[in-house]
Amino acid sequence: MSDSRRGLQLVGCLVLGLCLAVIYAAGFGAYHLWERQYNPQRAVNDSQKQMGAFWEAWRVLEQGYYGELPTEQERTYGAIREALVLLGDPYTIFVEPQPRELERDHMRGSFGGIGVDIWYDAKGQMVLSPYPDSPAAKAGILAGDVLLALDGEQLATETIDDVRAYLHGEQGTTVALTLMRPGPDGSPTPSFDLTITRGEIRVPSVTWRVIAHAPTVGYIHIQGFTDRTDEEVVGALNDLKGQGITSLILDLRDNFGGLISPAVGVASQFLSDGVVMIEQKRTAEESVYPVQAGGIATDIPMVVLVNGNTASAAEIVAGALQDHGRAPLIGERTYGKGSVQLIYDLSDGSSLHVTSAIWLTPNRTRIEGRGLMPDVLAPQADGPRDAQLDYAVEYLLK
Repeated sequence: MSDSRRGLQLVGCLVLGLCLAVIYAAGFGAYHLWERQYNPQRAVNDSQKQMGAFWEAWRVLEQGYYGELPTEQERTYGAIREALVLLGDPYTIFVEPQPRELERDHMRGSFGGIGVDIWYDAKGQMVLSPYPDSPAAKAGILAGDVLLALDGEQLATETIDDVRAYLHGEQGTTVALTLMRPGPDGSPTPSFDLTITRGEIRVPSVTWRVIAHAPTVGYIHIQGFTDRTDEEVVGALNDLKGQGITSLILDLRDNFGGLISPAVGVASQFLSDGVVMIEQKRTAEESVYPVQAGGIATDIPMVVLVNGNTASAAEIVAGALQDHGRAPLIGERTYGKGSVQLIYDLSDGSSLHVTSAIWLTPNRTRIEGRGLMPDVLAPQADGPRDAQLDYAVEYLLK
């Protein structure tokens, strides 16, 4: 047999073997998919077998490790976090119960509590400052009071987040605070107790005013998007229009986002029709969020201030107003967070934030990892004055 014929036969055998391998792999893959769809118990058993190695490893550690082992909860939370690292997505995260409760309160824009801000002073003491007209203020807490104990338990390793979570609670319930009010020279004084009844604490996400040196220009700053932000913006617009403004600055700087629905509602106050955003899922399925009817500021001249900390829901609003030609963006390129996270609350009060989609501007511009480029670049200069705000006022007056 010639070498050429032997070569042809060898190639033929290789091709046949490869085809058989592909057919086998395809059949095995199809069978595996069929198993998952029509025999879910088999899929569960396979998953349990894979987790078997995890528990074997922990049994070895429990029997032979010299040091102190983490608790079962710490072990579970650690395993979840490390599994999420494999996704390579900084926005798919696990949140423990206490931070989740604080996050939930922030998104609601109101919560049951006593209404205090908390920080550490130079001595490492936990210092309080009451919100105006809050239960804490009405009970007699003053700015600078030092917190020593909660319900008779001295503070030891508790963090500020721990204390915030403890002070939050159902309206009408009470909490006892042990405080020390430093003397005029900062020296310690005898401690005293205050029992405070928790009430509803509203944290506004919107502030507004008329620009003092330009009384025809209104200014609205949105700190974040909560359940109540769109209602607060309507209130701000009505108040400013009542004061006779003829143009508006919408400040979205240092706004890291929040809830999508209020963001769509805010954008709709300034747009007559069209699309606010487009949501695109992994399957390429799309959802279009149209402008909601009834906007009360659809024709007032306006500009939008943005910077590198303008992100997520704030970029939704900025991108919609820019694409519709409704308002120029002034400032710096935005952060570039254009993904959507669904929040799944777990049985122990913790939660899983899962990236489920990305969003596009009305012109189908993808924001994730890119951000929005402002129409007018205006870096923030050092100094006591807000250079970007000054530029926005000048832009409107011209």
